[in-house]
Amino acid sequence: MSAHVDTAGGPLRVALLGCGVVGSSVARLLLANADDLAARVGRPLELVGIAVRRLGRDRAGLPQELFTTDAEELVTRADVVVEVIGGIEPARGLILRAIEHGASVVTANKALLADDGPKLYAAADAAGVDLYYEAAVAGAIPLLRPMRESLAGDDVRRVLGIVNGTTNYVLDKMDSTGSGFSDAVAQAQSLGYAEADPTADVEGFDAAAKAAILASLAFHTRVRAHDVHREGITEVSAADVRAAAEMDCVVKLLAICELAPSGDAPNGNGKNGHAGQGVSVRVHPAMIPRTHPLAGVREAFNAVFVEADAAGQLMFYGPGAGGDPTASAVLGDVVAVARHRVVGGLGPRESAYAELPVLPMGRARTRYYISLDVADRPGVLAAVATEFARHEVSIQQVRQSVHEADPDRGDADAPGAELVIVTHSAPDAALSGTVEALARLDAVRGVTSVMRVEGD
Repeated sequence: MSAHVDTAGGPLRVALLGCGVVGSSVARLLLANADDLAARVGRPLELVGIAVRRLGRDRAGLPQELFTTDAEELVTRADVVVEVIGGIEPARGLILRAIEHGASVVTANKALLADDGPKLYAAADAAGVDLYYEAAVAGAIPLLRPMRESLAGDDVRRVLGIVNGTTNYVLDKMDSTGSGFSDAVAQAQSLGYAEADPTADVEGFDAAAKAAILASLAFHTRVRAHDVHREGITEVSAADVRAAAEMDCVVKLLAICELAPSGDAPNGNGKNGHAGQGVSVRVHPAMIPRTHPLAGVREAFNAVFVEADAAGQLMFYGPGAGGDPTASAVLGDVVAVARHRVVGGLGPRESAYAELPVLPMGRARTRYYISLDVADRPGVLAAVATEFARHEVSIQQVRQSVHEADPDRGDADAPGAELVIVTHSAPDAALSGTVEALARLDAVRGVTSVMRVEGD
């Protein structure tokens, strides 16, 4: 593999695939900041075309002669291709075609990287070109480059963060205004923070793709989106948010990537000093204390903690989405790969040498908040505590409050109680097994709420 160096001396040709919110910002900034970008790269950057599905629309005052519907032809005449159309196809085919024709690629496509990143990395290596993707995770926040370059000599142990602005906005409004889930989603849509179909965000697919990318970088192991345990926020109720507030906590959708003992997981020995370790990657809502820095991440902002052996705990915070913020990250990558075209060299390649096993969710250690509707009679707490002991789960807190009989529940003559339990850390399999066992107890009328607790 040798770096592709452009020695012709003229402008470097940039092709843009997509002209939505992010693409139009990229195009506008490329044109408006042309002189500054040329000074930073060492050569002018010429925007030679913008591929779109349909011509004829007024797109933020951009020159109409730049637009084309022939993306396949466009990528063959560029030195740098910027892909911001999203999705798997045609993005994958266009990126591979661009690489085949010697272009370096900048992409913001987290779904594609999480689904088929290794194929793209291998193609870029074979062609001697760069593949950069800072904007694929956390918008404008410089996160991926510090992880793969600044921390290249360190060992990352854990990545914990909020990586989806839509869900953070929704949960923040549920906490700060008392809104229900549907109302908060509607607010997010009215402000442009959520798509008309918000499924990818609220069901956790977007965050899971980003978690896969983060885990792959942090632990030098190939992690794909389907390896990530994923739970969205659609089941988070106003009652759950109020319960968190009573514990002086807030609910956040967290991406958690961490090293963990592999136990008897298949191929669990690891390589290159990682014996006995595996990678745990999960996305789910969780309660975190209001004293935790992530609790103060409001609106559609993102924040990520990275914990490394030597560097300690680092926090990255900023806008996680939006046209101009994401375009800022894209242009940072464009400048980097363009400079490589001018002076030679290549950026960091895929690092998957550790080959650690990806562990099932059941092995992840976490804590649970459990709310039970129970009969108000002697022996109930003892029966509940017995189930926790049988599953080897330690109880940290217990709170009980008696409520009046409720004819709607069919217990007009039998008052009940709410039993709230917070556990110590335990394997998720043991915790979920405990909840299933509790639901079968005669004294338990219902399990009204279950949520993980993180951040202590």
